[in-house]
Amino acid sequence: MAYMTTAQALVKFLDNQYVSFDGKETKFVDGIFTIFGHGIVCGLGEALDSDRGGLTVYQGKNEQGMAHAATAFAKQHNRRKIIACSSSIGPGAANMVTAAATATVNHVPLLLFPADAFSTRQPDPVLQQFEQVQSLSITTNDAYKAVCRYWDRIARPEQLMSAMLNAMRVLTDTAETGAVCISMPQDVEGESYDFPEEFLQKRVHRITRTAPAPEEVADIAEILLTATKPLVICGGGVRYSEAGETLEQFCKDFNIPFAETQSGKTACLSSNEYNLGGVGVTGNSAGNEIAKQADVILGVGTRFSDFTTGSKSLFRADAKVLTINTSRFDAYKLGAVKLVADAKLGLEALSAVLKENNYRSVYTNEIKTARDGWAKEMQFLADYTYDESFKPLIAARDERTIPEFVEKIGGRLTQTAAVAKVRELIPADAVCVGAAGSLPGDLQRMWTSDSRYSYNMEYGYSCMGYEIAGAFGSKLADPEKEVYAMCGDGSYLMLHSELVTSVQEHKKINVLLFDNSGFGCINNLEMSNGIGNLATEFRFRDANGDLLGDLVPIDFAKAASGYGVKTYTAKTMEELEFALLDSQKQTVSTLIDIKVLPKSMTDGYGAWWHVGVASTSQNEAVKAAYENKKANLEKARKY
Repeated sequence: MAYMTTAQALVKFLDNQYVSFDGKETKFVDGIFTIFGHGIVCGLGEALDSDRGGLTVYQGKNEQGMAHAATAFAKQHNRRKIIACSSSIGPGAANMVTAAATATVNHVPLLLFPADAFSTRQPDPVLQQFEQVQSLSITTNDAYKAVCRYWDRIARPEQLMSAMLNAMRVLTDTAETGAVCISMPQDVEGESYDFPEEFLQKRVHRITRTAPAPEEVADIAEILLTATKPLVICGGGVRYSEAGETLEQFCKDFNIPFAETQSGKTACLSSNEYNLGGVGVTGNSAGNEIAKQADVILGVGTRFSDFTTGSKSLFRADAKVLTINTSRFDAYKLGAVKLVADAKLGLEALSAVLKENNYRSVYTNEIKTARDGWAKEMQFLADYTYDESFKPLIAARDERTIPEFVEKIGGRLTQTAAVAKVRELIPADAVCVGAAGSLPGDLQRMWTSDSRYSYNMEYGYSCMGYEIAGAFGSKLADPEKEVYAMCGDGSYLMLHSELVTSVQEHKKINVLLFDNSGFGCINNLEMSNGIGNLATEFRFRDANGDLLGDLVPIDFAKAASGYGVKTYTAKTMEELEFALLDSQKQTVSTLIDIKVLPKSMTDGYGAWWHVGVASTSQNEAVKAAYENKKANLEKARKY
């Protein structure tokens, strides 16, 4: 037995957790992020100070930001390594709820230890305690229940043992992983107990591949053998299974094209002759054209989000849907015929049956034609420039913004040309991180890489503020590579605190800040659905009291330089080229303030997105948008 505090036992337990995947054993918990407050510093803080073992303590600057960094770190390690996060009670704990939801939606392990009110209730209400009059057992930490895969509260020291074993069960489960919240009452953290030695000893959690059932292999093979023009959708499960090469070989053997989701991107090589690129609302012309023709859709490791399926309107109404997924829940999406299995093993088993039957699709030159067509469009987007005859790719009813932006902000770069130049000049194996706004669409379409797992896009929750924290987490996971946060000005203003942490830790990240003076993506959405230019551009108030005055100019480079970041401002292509090349010579984190023209991001390529358009309105443009919605719903699958 080992007599120690609950917090001390927790630290020792975390330091002795390992995972094994395909026979390779690695330490699971790298360290712990924390922002100490009164609820955590005397318990968990004391334990880390007295004996943290092999754990590294990281100092966050914002609780949400540090948890996003931990999420990106786990994703970059393909879920085989994590950094835990701890916070004080109340607002510190509440700040991590958003990050918990982000991790859970994306099936990424995130271990959280928010401090809590006293179990004894003797000093209630303690500082920052949230009291509910109908139940004193409810605290801020109960908010985690809706966004975590596993939730527990340690009301007595001995509860730590079952709680942590269940936490590890969930964190290492390929189907059910996500956020885990272990709520830590601040008095219990410091209470002592005789913990059994076996609880504190090294424990190896085997992350096993779910073997396919022969009957389910036969079910999907029977349908695929009838397909003339099938399409494979490569989801995040392909990445986490490390099955990219297997999927590429599968598609080559049977002449089947594949398209990528945001999470699945860079599991396979962009240059692969069967890779069509992105599919769905953020997809390109190649992926969407083939998707509309396909008679069978095979989704591998995807949860078929509305963006992937075009709100269930992209695929033919009579197209049959097949799935390979470790999650039974996701395997049932779109009423699919399912194979609950690891992506790699599932593809191998299906391949064996198809080979026995000498299967091959009837595609001739369609795949190459689609890829060539998109290559031409990519070149157009790369060459897309501003001049007096400039026409935005995104239709804009407000013709005021672009000339005003050129005059007052000074930017003349188009966003698509800037993205293309970034891809051209940065290292081929650089890690690209993003999350929200118009950039995920541009990157899903335009970002190419033959470096596997170099695309860390959070698009399940599309959480503004993930970008810079995610880049820092990715750099911690992959320190030898250049890491780029692709960030809009809206996301930057919302959360960029871990940029300071990157400087503190001497972990260089590169922030590419695309400034278009507002929430450009949502501005496009509101105006394309008949709504006026309402609170989506960064403007001063006008004489009428509306947010329709002049654009608000912000010198992001000047502000960030105060953090010790090497900064640049790019308003022209020449300035951007210089900044991209010079920033690679730096050893400290960099920020390039790129002034990009509004409405100069990529448009859609034949995919529809279902949003809640008003069914009654006096505005004719809104009425037209609602009629368009009804027409598309008629063509979409009902479930």
